[in-house]
Amino acid sequence: MRLTFFGSSHGVPEPDRKCTSMLLQVGEICYFVDMGTPAVDELTKRGISTDRVKAVFVTHMHGDHTNGLIPFVDLLSWYYKTSDPQIFLPQLEGVSHLESWISANGTQLRPEIGFQKIKEGTFYDDGVLKATAVRTQHTDASFAFWIQAEGKNLLFTGDLAGPQKDFPQVAFNQKMDLIVCEGAHFPVTDYLPFFERCKAGQYCITHYAPWNFPNMLKLREALPQEKISFATDGFEMEL
Repeated sequence: MRLTFFGSSHGVPEPDRKCTSMLLQVGEICYFVDMGTPAVDELTKRGISTDRVKAVFVTHMHGDHTNGLIPFVDLLSWYYKTSDPQIFLPQLEGVSHLESWISANGTQLRPEIGFQKIKEGTFYDDGVLKATAVRTQHTDASFAFWIQAEGKNLLFTGDLAGPQKDFPQVAFNQKMDLIVCEGAHFPVTDYLPFFERCKAGQYCITHYAPWNFPNMLKLREALPQEKISFATDGFEMEL
């Protein structure tokens, strides 16, 4: 299993970092966690067919996590017509607007590209990958995702109100091989007491803002070097 960060920035792009988007490859099958940057561009760079993308999981509807959906769905509707991923969103109110925008471009949304609303608990299981949503407090409809595949456990926190408020409790009950955490809305050192409780194999900070750099250094000093990493665009992790 391979995790690739297509975008690792916070709420806005930076010169060397695009907005949040992560690709999880399980064998030949691909899954996205958030799509804040043009996904087809990144897939094309790597020679990955859109036909391999089976599902897209969106943590919440802010633009830096969803702005790549429009070109993705547009291209799959008129050009990559053999691709039919399922797209899971916390809210479906925007789907009709997405469909209208694509229609204004002269394309009709293909019905094979399905949109489904995420509900708390296990919401996806294709026999290869299982996804469980854990409610967070970043927005009125935001989630962390516990992903199970190939005998591994991954946790994507998504954006949080703060570890003291909504760090996903599943990390304390289930041994995680990797926890991917955001670093834009509070000092990343706030994670330390929670990391001590959950004892994951690895921690990776993404979606971090420049103001957090001093705290990231403190976090690195507080944890074994092999336990902590900081994502950049193109960063890959093998699990």
